[in-house]
Amino acid sequence: MKSSAAVLSLAAALFGLGAALPAAAVPAPASVRSGLDCSTWIHNNDPLTGGVDCTNNTDAPITFHADIVCGLAPDVSGSSVTAQPGETQESSGHCAIYSSGIGHIGWTVE
Repeated sequence: MKSSAAVLSLAAALFGLGAALPAAAVPAPASVRSGLDCSTWIHNNDPLTGGVDCTNNTDAPITFHADIVCGLAPDVSGSSVTAQPGETQESSGHCAIYSSGIGHIGWTVE
């Protein structure tokens, strides 16, 4: 019986601790952290080509590139592009012909 009470007491303490964490402890979405607002795409006529379009929402230039996961083929990085403040730029890449297809597209700020 004592062990059950101890477990309940510990659980209550941990729950209270979680509720007391400041909102800043929750990470912001990647687009907010990087200053980019991005959308990914796969080409309609060539499913091995994909990329990312990003708009720079800051007051300074941002350089980024697409990261494309190509299934059974090696992954691909798109060309590095620099988006000026308020500008939208695109980075794209093409998976090898023996790829099983694009599994994921992301981006990296350089």
